[in-house]
Amino acid sequence: MTKQPYPEEFKIEAVKQITERGHRVSDVSARIGVSQHSLYKWIKTYAVPAPERQLQTSQTEERDILKNVHRGVAPSQWQETRVCLH
Repeated sequence: MTKQPYPEEFKIEAVKQITERGHRVSDVSARIGVSQHSLYKWIKTYAVPAPERQLQTSQTEERDILKNVHRGVAPSQWQETRVCLH
């Protein structure tokens, strides 16, 4: 059985409950049925404003491309890089 990923809006709202409204991670975790570990990962991801997240994502992709070029990997051998927000 595979878990369905939570929608991004759900994650952002959970993070806001902690970062903006001052609720404890343990309380939010119990209330919404998500592990504290997941919430801490979401905080790390979503506490950063959207424009900065997008910049970080594009910088990561650029870095990965440059790593492949540096290693002498031909463009046809590059793997598509995707950021997982789960």
